[in-house]
Amino acid sequence: MAISRLSALVAALACCCLVRLAQCGGGGQNYTSMFSFGDSLTDTGNLLVSSPLSFNIVGRFPYGMTYFHRPTGRCSDGRLVVDFLAQAFGLPLLQPYLSRGKDVRQGVNFAVGGATAMDPPFFQGIGASDKLWTNLSLSVQLDWFDKLKPSLCSSPKNCKKYFSRSLFLVGEIGGNDYNYALFKGKTLDDAKSYVPTVSSAIIDATEFLLCSAGCALAAQRLIKGGAMHLVVPGNLPMGCSSAYLTLHPGRNSSDYDSVGCLKTYNEFAQRHNAMVQQKLQVLRLKYPKARIMYADYYGAAMSFAKNPKQFGFKQGPLKTCCGGGGPYNFNPTASCGVRGSSVCADPSAYANWDGVHLTEAAYHAIADSILHGPYTSPRLL
Repeated sequence: MAISRLSALVAALACCCLVRLAQCGGGGQNYTSMFSFGDSLTDTGNLLVSSPLSFNIVGRFPYGMTYFHRPTGRCSDGRLVVDFLAQAFGLPLLQPYLSRGKDVRQGVNFAVGGATAMDPPFFQGIGASDKLWTNLSLSVQLDWFDKLKPSLCSSPKNCKKYFSRSLFLVGEIGGNDYNYALFKGKTLDDAKSYVPTVSSAIIDATEFLLCSAGCALAAQRLIKGGAMHLVVPGNLPMGCSSAYLTLHPGRNSSDYDSVGCLKTYNEFAQRHNAMVQQKLQVLRLKYPKARIMYADYYGAAMSFAKNPKQFGFKQGPLKTCCGGGGPYNFNPTASCGVRGSSVCADPSAYANWDGVHLTEAAYHAIADSILHGPYTSPRLL
């Protein structure tokens, strides 16, 4: 993909064009509602409502400084991929499930910052339960969706019509499953052994929304009359995270790629993504009427990691905008939003926001690439 990050004015105009395209049925799709699940890459406020005070860092400035001009619970300076997708389809920004209003028919966001694909017993088993930010895992989010269904549609016929025009974003999820293990001291070989289990949990969640029989969610009635539309993102390049670059540095220059990312961690992320894609293909064969799309967040992010200036990231892809110093401006004892940290003047010049999450400008680039570029298979539009 070869695009440039546009100025604020041109970006706004482009967004308006996207909305018109979606409302006119661009690409044959006209989504009237959207539902998302996942972790902090997608959460629009659930962690802020549910978490203990120690994790309410995302409720402090400078989080939210760019677009909202106030903290919203998003782990960025502004909008996330899910926000850009909603705007592209002419939908309102998704309200967090835990602070939702009465009208939810245009969509709800169930994602929770720190959430995992696996349930807490998995982390107890590997000795990493003390690292969990939240117990609101993917299965809990699916339960929330099941409970919300009566507010969305009242009969099988009505539900079939309603969900046939809904878009589901199942993730990004799974990254924290590995983060908690690796930051607990587990090795990459240990983490590799978790990939089949974690990827299966993601696929099980996707099938929960599609299943033809035997599920608590009666999606089987929906598939018969109209295809459901699901986007399942892969994981971002872990080796380009300033947190990993700081806490798990390489021993010599050969451990880094031409961008400066850690090779082994990026290879690990690709291993996870490859297994998710393999399992999604099985689902496509099982549910041929459904549109099950894989969103290559990894490939989209590596595009601007390799060509940062082309996207306007004058400060490069690895250094954080908000942090507490060090080679990558990431300091776990002075993380973004706490004493000892500082924030850059122009987040749009950075791809990396706080060492773990990206800036609004980077999420905009990812959203644009999966809407219009080669990073969604099959194509979203």
